[in-house]
Amino acid sequence: MSSAPDLHIEERGPTEMRDPVIRQELKRASVWLGLALLVAGIIFLAQPILLIIGGIVFAAMLDGGTRLLGRVLPIGRGWRLLMVALAFLAFIVGTVWLTGSQIAQQAETFQTVMTAQLNRGLEWVGSFGVVPADIEVGQILQQLMGSLGRLTYAVTSVIGALTSFVMIVVIGLFIAAEPRIYDRGVAWMLPLRMRDPYYRTADRMGFTLRRLMAGRLVGMAVEGIGTWILLWAGGVPMAALLGLLTGILAFLPNIGAIISGVLIVMVGFSVGFETGIWAIFVYAIVQIVDGYLIVPYVARKTVDLAPALVLGAQLLFGAMFGILGLALADPIVAMAKAALQQKSIEESGAAAGVIEP
Repeated sequence: MSSAPDLHIEERGPTEMRDPVIRQELKRASVWLGLALLVAGIIFLAQPILLIIGGIVFAAMLDGGTRLLGRVLPIGRGWRLLMVALAFLAFIVGTVWLTGSQIAQQAETFQTVMTAQLNRGLEWVGSFGVVPADIEVGQILQQLMGSLGRLTYAVTSVIGALTSFVMIVVIGLFIAAEPRIYDRGVAWMLPLRMRDPYYRTADRMGFTLRRLMAGRLVGMAVEGIGTWILLWAGGVPMAALLGLLTGILAFLPNIGAIISGVLIVMVGFSVGFETGIWAIFVYAIVQIVDGYLIVPYVARKTVDLAPALVLGAQLLFGAMFGILGLALADPIVAMAKAALQQKSIEESGAAAGVIEP
């Protein structure tokens, strides 16, 4: 007895990968999952990512010094890089050795003066009923630190800062020693058609970063030395410490100038009214020279970043990633703008049928 053939046609199930609809939906889900994983990775790996970016920035400084030295010394790049690295090390060691004791003494006096000035400010604000009249700076700091003791907080902060600094220096030395190895390593992970545009973009970002850091170092030196000499000539105490802090804070555009200005003016008025006026004058002169001479020149030679854009990036990166994000906001924005500019050039060249060299 024969049976009729089964004419039922099996349809593809939800796990059938050959179904174009399933493949398309899977691609969409993969994109969203990848974005979610990327955001989570950035959040949890923010600190090491910033350390790597800091190493790249430091490598750009070393590479810029090596290239500049190559204009006057026709020797191998390795020897020039070694000379620049040793000069950096000698500067750090010499600064600590020559001014360490003086800076340490001034730092103790500086803390006393700043505490007294802040207490006066709190007392004045308390007279308007904004804060309790008997509150002091020490009480505010103790509340901010919470359950951590002052010694534990200070030690962990210092150790963390030193560790981050050492890691940035080590990463920067490795990258500056063989930059092409890391370029080729990143390009190897890209499709062949994207490698040439990547190399051009990386070259443009490196050029921009070298010029930006060169200008930043010049600005730091001018502000630090100028502040020290003028404050010393005007009889403002702790001129060396204030000059050092001003030079370091000059690495942070906008915010660094505000912080250094507040410190200079508060120390000046702690001596007297005339000294405070001189401190304001010194701060104004230094910022005018930096803002109207150094910064425009650097902007013309590198990338013209709008002050509001830099300030917004600093606030955003500082809120998300702390002091390291605040310090690296400017270089990150400059590299991002250089990459976008190169992408625009690539797209314009492709539309015109010309490949950008």
